[in-house]
Amino acid sequence: MQDMTAIASNVHQALSANPHFPGRHLKVEDSEGRVVLKGRVGSYFHKQMAQETVRRLDGVHEVENQLEVDWR
Repeated sequence: MQDMTAIASNVHQALSANPHFPGRHLKVEDSEGRVVLKGRVGSYFHKQMAQETVRRLDGVHEVENQLEVDWR
């Protein structure tokens, strides 16, 4: 298992603690403050909430939101 960067760890914690965000397994990639979110969420609202939650974290300078909305 690959070690998670401090920022990626903070991203996972923030998403888990957000009451608006469903507990889904997302892939988080971090490179020098640039965070890429990948995975699936149930609505565009959740996609936006995930992005806004991550954007506010210390050390995050850019968020690339590649989350897909899965209506199933």
